[in-house]
Amino acid sequence: MLYYLFVDPGPLGSVPGANVFRYISFRTAWGMISALVLTYAVFPWFIEWMKQKRIDQIIRTDGPESHLLSKGGTPTMGGVCILVGVTVATLLWSRLDQAAPWLALAVTLGYGLIGFVDDWKKVMYRDPAGLAGRWKIVGQIVFGGGPLLYAWWFGVAPASLSVPFVKDPVVDFGALWMGAPFALGLIWVAFALFVLVAMSNGVNLTDGLDGLAIGPTMTSAATYGAIAYLAGNAKFAEYLGILYVPGAGELAVIAFALVGAGLGFLWYNAYPAQVFMGDVGSLAIGGLLGMFGVLTKHELLLVIVGGIFVLESASVVIQVVSFKTTGKRVFAMAPIHHHYEKLGWSEPKIIVRFWIISIVLALVALSTLKLR
Repeated sequence: MLYYLFVDPGPLGSVPGANVFRYISFRTAWGMISALVLTYAVFPWFIEWMKQKRIDQIIRTDGPESHLLSKGGTPTMGGVCILVGVTVATLLWSRLDQAAPWLALAVTLGYGLIGFVDDWKKVMYRDPAGLAGRWKIVGQIVFGGGPLLYAWWFGVAPASLSVPFVKDPVVDFGALWMGAPFALGLIWVAFALFVLVAMSNGVNLTDGLDGLAIGPTMTSAATYGAIAYLAGNAKFAEYLGILYVPGAGELAVIAFALVGAGLGFLWYNAYPAQVFMGDVGSLAIGGLLGMFGVLTKHELLLVIVGGIFVLESASVVIQVVSFKTTGKRVFAMAPIHHHYEKLGWSEPKIIVRFWIISIVLALVALSTLKLR
């Protein structure tokens, strides 16, 4: 929004220094600051209001016993404030004539709505089960499928698949579609949708300890913010041998807005947490990270960048498959962060070590941009 006020022929285009609004780097920095300040400022009011309304976290009885004592009564649904910070910052500082930010926001808010319904059912009916899993998946497919179809049909994101360490896209679904039945072109959409659903549920599974999910979220968002900036710049993309995606640079604004909102949230979510993000936050954040991968054409890099989320999801799958096939459990408890709790690790130790792993994985992911 501000871009159109300060860049010619905007009404404030003649103001000295207004030219800086042309630069994505400037708008990205201030998008992050805006989201941080807004989120930090809103949370005290939000936490107090939630306490008055007794809208607190419903602790699962099948989780670690200590959580029933230490986390019961803590306000939840803090993801609402995160989404407000990200949305406002994006609308203020990004170029709204580009489709990528709108598509990313659409998935984020759609998935946030699913999480909101889930959280609402939990707190209103005092039932930790919340929204049935099948309805979550249906919602994720609906709210993710529409924007992805738009991105494919209108060429916002090329229907191709890139592989880390490989210079050129391995598969071009656009070319396949031009010479094959129409349905074949939907393969990319189906794959991209799988990415969104997997990341959304991965972040949701990770959100089990104070500050655990938001740390890897911020490193992942910052990583994809850098990738978006590079992929949206023709010269940088050519130099690095990555696919140039026009308009992708604007995703850097929303990516670092998520970093800023995450910092504002972490101030109150750090151990011992004063508020939890709830499914309204975790499902939305995962969907947004998935869109970063899809729209920058670095979907597979999510396996590295979001390695913590992948690990958490894999631990649940392994645990379920092992128990159903052999009757034995691989982990003391899944997701894997609970396994380490059962081994006697303190909660802060688990959180910080997972953050360290996330930072290392982010650096590895960024190194693949040059190793091609």
